[in-house]
Amino acid sequence: MNGAGNDFVIIDNRDLNCGLEKNKIESLCNRHSGIGADGFMAVEPSQSNGDYRMRYFNSDGNEAEMCGNGARCFARFIYTLQEQKKETIKIETVAGIVVAEILDPGVQIMLSSPFNLKLNIPIEINEQRELIHFINTGVPHAVLLVDELESINIKKTGSAIRHHSEFAPEGTNVNFQKIESSNTLTIRTYERGVENETLACGTGMVANALIHDQLNNINPPVFVNVKGGDTLKVSWEKENDSYKNVTLTGPAEIVFEGKINV
Repeated sequence: MNGAGNDFVIIDNRDLNCGLEKNKIESLCNRHSGIGADGFMAVEPSQSNGDYRMRYFNSDGNEAEMCGNGARCFARFIYTLQEQKKETIKIETVAGIVVAEILDPGVQIMLSSPFNLKLNIPIEINEQRELIHFINTGVPHAVLLVDELESINIKKTGSAIRHHSEFAPEGTNVNFQKIESSNTLTIRTYERGVENETLACGTGMVANALIHDQLNNINPPVFVNVKGGDTLKVSWEKENDSYKNVTLTGPAEIVFEGKINV
């Protein structure tokens, strides 16, 4: 599946018959010897008050809390599995319940409330002092404001921030944000677990929009352009400095179906 350039291998594991070993997932996500993907998802029965449980793994085979683009794709996949089509789907994730709404043609997800907001964190990267902003939108995200995006070595700088002691021991995803207008951003994202730039990151788009609001007091929605060429919409409600009903709306497509020998 493909969500704004973020691609995923997804399996129906509602009967829990498929083992989810780290080396197997890493092999499936390998673009040369496997199928190739930024991440891997499995549909499982909910263990709480969701309709389904979303197990999400980065391409290195390590399980992660959540993935915004992945959650939209997960919801679209569930919609194809259902005999009785429900357009509102409650997805259980490690980061909490995510409510998905099937639209035409995209999918909107409502994320759990973000937390751990920190602005203007001074760190030294590549012998330069930078101000980093931080928020957890289901997974941790650092945001660095830049004047232009094309000349940045995303892998080098992103890796340095991702592994910085400020964000130890879990590390963080890293976003580079350029402000196009009051309600439009362009971003590039280095993803933890992929350990490289991806074409899009859903929770990263949300993190950038909320940091933009913190710094500039924006009326939602905010539209976020990503490396893959898509533009996604982020909306929210705000009480003082707390956010609720945070939504991300964008594409979610099934690219192909098949079988693979593991």
